[in-house]
Amino acid sequence: MKLIGVGVGPGDPELVTVKAVRILREADLVLVPVLAPDEAGRAESVVRAYTDRAERVVFALNDRGGVTPRRAAAWEAAAERVVRAFDEGAAAVAFATIGDPNVYSTFTYLSQTVRHRRPQVAVQTVPGITAMQDLAARSGTVLTEGTESLALVSLTGGTGRLRTALACCDTVVAYKFGAVADQVVAVLEESGRLAGAVCGARLGLPGQDVRPARELTGEVPYLSTLIAPARRTAKGGKL
Repeated sequence: MKLIGVGVGPGDPELVTVKAVRILREADLVLVPVLAPDEAGRAESVVRAYTDRAERVVFALNDRGGVTPRRAAAWEAAAERVVRAFDEGAAAVAFATIGDPNVYSTFTYLSQTVRHRRPQVAVQTVPGITAMQDLAARSGTVLTEGTESLALVSLTGGTGRLRTALACCDTVVAYKFGAVADQVVAVLEESGRLAGAVCGARLGLPGQDVRPARELTGEVPYLSTLIAPARRTAKGGKL
C-alpha cells in the first residue's frame, strides 16, 4: 500500500513532471484538496488536464490560527477516505498538491494521519515545481548565485520572520503574505530591499499578476509569493 504525494506545480498544467503525470494516471485513486465539495481547487484544475479520475476531499485550507477543530477534522476525514480505499483493495493512492508535497503542503498532515491509522502504509512523494521557481522565471529574477543564501518563510503569522530573514540572508522568498501585504512593503522599504523585489499571484492561470513589490496596492490574494533578491553589485561578485 502506497500513499503518494504528487506535486503538480503552481497552476500551469505544463509545469508538471512526466513522473507526476504517470503516477496520476496509474494510481487506483487520485485525491485533490478543495475548500468545498462543489468548488474546484487549483490542484484539481491541473490534474484534470491529464486525467478525469480526480476525487475531491475537503480541507480547511483557509483556516488560520494553527490546528483548528475544522482543520483537524478535515485531516481525519481525508485519511478515512484513503484508508477506506486501501481496505477496498487499492494499492496506490495519489494526493495531488500545488507546488511541492514537501514545501508547506497539506500532504504532510494527511500522510501523518494515515500512517497513524495504518503504520504499514509506505509514503512517497513526487517533487513539483514551486511558486518561487515559477515567479523567478516569469519575472526574470535570479534566485541565487555563487555563495548566496536563500531563505523561504511563510507569513501567515505576520512579518516578524520576514524582517529577521532580510537581516541575515541574501535572497528572501515569502509565501502566503496576502493578509499583510501593506506591512510587507513597509518592511522591505525599511530594510532597503524594496528595489528589485517582485511578487506574483495566480501564476500560470487566468488573471496572473506579476509586478514589482513597490506597486502592491489594494487586496492581495492569500496565495501570493514574494522574492527579495540578494544585493548584487558586480558580475561574479558572490563566487
